[in-house]
Amino acid sequence: MTRGEVLAIFAGTTTGVTVGSAMVATRFVIVQTDPASLALLRYGIGALGLIVPLLMVRRVIFDRRDLLPIALLGIGQFGILVALLNYGLRFIGSGLGALLFATFPLMTMALAAALRLEALTIAKIAGVLLTAAGVGLAVFDHIALPDADGNNLLGVTAVLASALTGAVCSVFYRPYLEKYPPLQVSVFAMLASVLFLVLPAAGEGFFSDLPTFTPAGWLAVLFIGLASSLGYYTWLLALKHASPTRVAMFLALGPVTATALGSVLLDEPVSPLFLAGLAAVVTGLWAAHRPGPR
Repeated sequence: MTRGEVLAIFAGTTTGVTVGSAMVATRFVIVQTDPASLALLRYGIGALGLIVPLLMVRRVIFDRRDLLPIALLGIGQFGILVALLNYGLRFIGSGLGALLFATFPLMTMALAAALRLEALTIAKIAGVLLTAAGVGLAVFDHIALPDADGNNLLGVTAVLASALTGAVCSVFYRPYLEKYPPLQVSVFAMLASVLFLVLPAAGEGFFSDLPTFTPAGWLAVLFIGLASSLGYYTWLLALKHASPTRVAMFLALGPVTATALGSVLLDEPVSPLFLAGLAAVVTGLWAAHRPGPR
């Protein structure tokens, strides 16, 4: 296993754990504000958190033709993906939402293979299916199948569209990460998403009536923002050194981490199925990343 592959595994694991940690903090603080307002604060703090390390590295000048694509990828990753996910979760439960969003790696694998950017292997397919099954087991106790009415079907479609948006962004980031360092791409893409989120946040009254949080709520918002800084940077760092499918699989650690932390911090119950789900996720990641014949 090369140094780049080891770095990708470490970075992907960090991303999955930070995403899960941010899920728990979001569940805690979302009752004190609105979704777009929280997203604006989250990624605004996240961008600020990356500016300090950005000042410590060499300056990079983007080609003009690359500015719009990178900005659109940032808007898709943070604005459109989050908006679709939050909209879908208005109509379906969080457990079903997590399971549907776990199709992210499967969509990434299919898209990368269709564009001939990544080769399909039995180990990779098995790993993707195992991680998706692991997420299903981990959140099984929280899955409630919705009635087949229009709103619920719309919610399912929105969450799947959110996962597809993430898959598209994961695949099309790669050329820019081969050209520019992940830190500089992270800052620019996140700033673009902040500008995009100004409009929906304004529609929620963010600027006319600034959100008020409890002291614990402000700490949660600060944590979510800094977790986004770290998680997004490590996400792009992993994409620079590994295939989109292998990196996307680490998002399965998000619901698993959220369930574990929810049990510790929010006294949410954990069933034996969670342990089976954790084992499936770890096995799936191992299967997809184990060294194969050169």
